[in-house]
Amino acid sequence: MNSSEPALRVAVIPVTPFQQNCSLVWEAASGRGVVIDPGGDLDRVLAMAEREHVHIERILITHAHVDHAAATAELKRKLAVPVEGPHEGDRYWIDLLQQSAAQYGFACEGPFEPDRWLQDGDTVTVGEQVLDVVHCPGHTPGHVVFIHRPSRFAIVGDVIFQGSIGRTDFPRGNHADLIHSIRDKLFPYGDDITFLPGHGPTSTFGAERRSNPYVSDTAVKRR
Repeated sequence: MNSSEPALRVAVIPVTPFQQNCSLVWEAASGRGVVIDPGGDLDRVLAMAEREHVHIERILITHAHVDHAAATAELKRKLAVPVEGPHEGDRYWIDLLQQSAAQYGFACEGPFEPDRWLQDGDTVTVGEQVLDVVHCPGHTPGHVVFIHRPSRFAIVGDVIFQGSIGRTDFPRGNHADLIHSIRDKLFPYGDDITFLPGHGPTSTFGAERRSNPYVSDTAVKRR
């Protein structure tokens, strides 16, 4: 592998009517990869994996809202791979998956049981690459974020977006917890971290610290 080639590659596949950023993440050197947040449209996700010659080894879940997790059971059945995440605080939402899917017209084979619940400070692997697991409650109680320190890249689900933050008006959401998760758990990783949110374009922690109207340094000082 050329020394300038990134260790990880990422393909973003917007899925479901909510255009949720399902991601295929793989190690460039080996082609071993993961699917993160398979909310639906698995034919497109699997076609991308085939096109990029990615061998999917596991499924990672940031949180269990339906647009992020509705197709988890189906993908696990198709690939016979383990599911890791979210934190057990999201069992409430996993149990509601089929009901939520029916409400929004999503395909869903039912709830799933993770092979591994994730905790703050855990790690997950993509090939030989190691990602930090950060428990970031607020949007949901069991939300986790995945950070690959060497490439300064994070997949943050619905914790933070370009210019916005996750909703906290759903059952078991908590605004104060969300602000704490962003300011005290994510921002310390560094301004140079580029993040892929659950919806919309990428941004950096630094850009959001400067200008996000909810969690910027200026916004926090105004409180």
